[in-house]
Amino acid sequence: MYNILLIEDDTALNKAISVYFKKEKFHVLSCFSGQEALDTFSQNNSDLIILDINLPDLSGFDLIEQIKIMNLNIPILILSACDLDSDILHGFNLGAEDYVTKPFTPLELLARVNSQLRRYRRFMEKLGDKEKTQNIHVIGGLELDEERVEVRVDGELVKVTPMEYKILLLLMKNPGRVFSADEIYERVWNERAVNTDTIMVHVRNIREKIEINPKEPKYLKVVWGVGYKIEKQA
Repeated sequence: MYNILLIEDDTALNKAISVYFKKEKFHVLSCFSGQEALDTFSQNNSDLIILDINLPDLSGFDLIEQIKIMNLNIPILILSACDLDSDILHGFNLGAEDYVTKPFTPLELLARVNSQLRRYRRFMEKLGDKEKTQNIHVIGGLELDEERVEVRVDGELVKVTPMEYKILLLLMKNPGRVFSADEIYERVWNERAVNTDTIMVHVRNIREKIEINPKEPKYLKVVWGVGYKIEKQA
């Protein structure tokens, strides 16, 4: 069920829209002023906003600006008795997605709302996919998936220990950057480095697992006298 925030100061019209959309299985939060709308929006999850541009206490245009500061992606559909191109353009420039001129039929408003919700759903799905891919780090044929806690080389799963995984994650998140053994120890173990010999052992083990030829590593390089890095790949 989608949540609609309805902002309309005309009591009769507000009730009519609310009743119609509730029959269409929407959850409707009705507001009659700009300040009430801001309070309601900040305290509830909304999927779409239907907004009358002429409100008693706050310009609808100002309200759009404030709402978009709180949630840039929320779709806003403007209602107005004015069909001036300048007002329509101003609303779009502020971030509104659609503009419906009064009078309108319930079917027209419903169609516009459903259209915007479909676009919003597709956008959020793509945004979610993007966020997921940001948790997958790929350097050439070396891949680390934070969601699955997996490491693969050329598509083949590689078994690593928890500490090897953490070291590899640190280095792959920062390709090309050289980390000293002390810094790796402190970042991975979350304590002051005392004896970093264990880092050398872990690095050697990681190389054995991810490199075709550990003696001539492609990914995990030593910068002698400085530290370790994951080499950037062209």
